[in-house]
Amino acid sequence: PRQPAKTLWYDRPRYVYLEFCVEDSKDVKVIIEDQRLVFSCRNADGVEFYNEINLYARVNSKDSREKRSDRSITCFMRKWKEKVAWPRITKENIKPAWLSVDFDNWRDWEDDEEMERAMVEQYAEV
Repeated sequence: PRQPAKTLWYDRPRYVYLEFCVEDSKDVKVIIEDQRLVFSCRNADGVEFYNEINLYARVNSKDSREKRSDRSITCFMRKWKEKVAWPRITKENIKPAWLSVDFDNWRDWEDDEEMERAMVEQYAEV
C-alpha cells in the first residue's frame, strides 16, 4: 500500500519549494507539470510513497528541478508569475495531514525592501 510522504513547502519570490521527507529514498520519480506535481519513491524498507499535488498556480515545468539527499527530496519549481506570493501550495483550500509549511525556510519576503522596490517599479511601468 502506498502512503503519502511527509512534505514541507515554502515560498520564495521566484520559486516555490517542496521537500518530501523520505530517508534513503530509491526509485525516485518526480513529474512536474504546469499545475501538478506527482512524486513517488520507496524507502529502504520498501515502503512506497506517493504524493500528488494540484498546484495553487502555474509553474514553469521546464525550469523546475529536484535534488535528492539521504534525508529527503527537494523540488523547486519556477513560478509562472514571479514575485506573487502563494498563500498555499495546493489548488484546493484544504490542508492534507501530510503537508506543512517549512517555517525554518519561510521568510516574509513581502517585507523585503528590494522586493517592494521591484514591485513599485513594476506598477510604475503599467
